[in-house]
Amino acid sequence: MTAPLPSSQKDSAKPIILVSYPKIVILYPTYLMAILAGVLTLIFGEEKYSHGIGIAFLAVMGVNLVVLAFDFPRTTSLNLFFVFLVIVMGTVLTSVYVPTLLPALTKIVNSINPRANATFYFGIVTILSLLYVAMMINIRFDYWEVRPNELLHHHGFLSNLERYSAPNLRISKEIDDVFEYMLLRSGRLIIHPSNEPRAFVLETVLGIDKKETAITKMLGALQVQVRDSKSDS
Repeated sequence: MTAPLPSSQKDSAKPIILVSYPKIVILYPTYLMAILAGVLTLIFGEEKYSHGIGIAFLAVMGVNLVVLAFDFPRTTSLNLFFVFLVIVMGTVLTSVYVPTLLPALTKIVNSINPRANATFYFGIVTILSLLYVAMMINIRFDYWEVRPNELLHHHGFLSNLERYSAPNLRISKEIDDVFEYMLLRSGRLIIHPSNEPRAFVLETVLGIDKKETAITKMLGALQVQVRDSKSDS
């Protein structure tokens, strides 16, 4: 009769699910801002505060698209982006509150008058909602499962399955975008099974720190068990 496993080994034996999400998941700030803008427009009407709501929505969407389009691999690049953003916002605010200082810029800023009705904002919400639903359905048919003795890749609508050996599995974590990590705690996870010439790259893995820790703990427990079994023999 075998002795029951300690709780730590029971936890390490649980399968770890890894999902590579598409980059559109990063657009959730725009999604939330569109909901807020639509609700505020319904409450206050299309005339009152619509100018400020439109500018706030464009600002959030603009920054969000910059995050989606470019990688900020280091804190230095992130700081430069914020410095640039502060300079732009400071210049715009100066032209608004001190119009005589930069009259040409003040004229340009005053000519910008973004306005939209609630239907526009909720239209964006609907489009992104449909894309998110499609994304959630798609990841159900493409994900990885790490077990103590094997690595499984589930993919395809017919539940195709590929198996790889888990012992001596090598993993590495890469944070290529500081913004992406700040928004979703996500990053790139590279998996290299033993006796496999290619490595598998999983982009935008959410909660990558916890996933890496769990996999390392599982592989460490596996190595201990293998060594103990050899010593017992």
